[in-house]
Amino acid sequence: MTREEANAPRAARFLVSGPPLLFLVVFFVAPSLIMILTSFRFPGEFGGLAPITAPAGADHGEYGLTAEAYRFFFSDILYAEIFLKSFGVASATTLICLVMAYPLAVLIARSEKRFRNLMVLLVVLPFASNFLIRIYAWMIILGPESGLSHFINAILGAFGIAPVTLLFSPFAVLIGMVYVHLPFMVLPLYTNLEKHDPSLLDAAQDLGANGWQRFWRVTWPLSLPGVFSGSALVFIPVLGMFAVPDILGGTGDILIGNLIKDQFLGTRDWPFGSALSIMLTLAVLSVAGLTAWFARSATGQRAA
Repeated sequence: MTREEANAPRAARFLVSGPPLLFLVVFFVAPSLIMILTSFRFPGEFGGLAPITAPAGADHGEYGLTAEAYRFFFSDILYAEIFLKSFGVASATTLICLVMAYPLAVLIARSEKRFRNLMVLLVVLPFASNFLIRIYAWMIILGPESGLSHFINAILGAFGIAPVTLLFSPFAVLIGMVYVHLPFMVLPLYTNLEKHDPSLLDAAQDLGANGWQRFWRVTWPLSLPGVFSGSALVFIPVLGMFAVPDILGGTGDILIGNLIKDQFLGTRDWPFGSALSIMLTLAVLSVAGLTAWFARSATGQRAA
């Protein structure tokens, strides 16, 4: 075998794995390293970053590297509360999306093939319009003069309950989150459910299983990879979302994404914003790792 023939498999592997690896380095590793370095810098006098080394002739100021941003983060329980609140909103959004998306995905997967593409198109059709336009539309739907608000408050009034404000509330934030991310749950579930072998349900029915038992013993375990994929596609983006709370939420609905945005664009404290970003990244990676471990454990138990 010549040297060229021996190097051919290596070149083929590089052509296959090289572009994804390069993409990962350029768009994840490099920005993360920049954020890590920035989080150990001092904020500039008028925003941004202070120089690492003292300029010539400077006799005072803060220069070099410091862990002040992390010390400030761990010294105030407020930031831990915002993190927990963000995780709560992300978990609630994921759960609601799963409950709403699963029946729809089952319906699409079990429909005739000539209707499936149309139904999938209807699921992704909202992406054809601008994100902000869709969110501002919810401001009209949830506004105090909207038909929905009048209807809900009329029902509450019949029971002697004071009127409520739907807009600029945690309810509005949750509605917006679910609306934006629901397709990301439907598509992985549909992709998984479409591949299920119908003969497995027929065999379970022949063995005496009713509809509920067939679902929990056959359909649900086989759909867990789609559930985990959809949950990750919903949970992780919701954690960093800031546009929906900014537009639909009130002053008390600040999430970690809003806090990071304010540090970079509002107070211009880039080191603290970078520290928050790193902590959020670590939290997301931890959740992703736990999800992957749980998925492997569930898959292993099912195989056993």
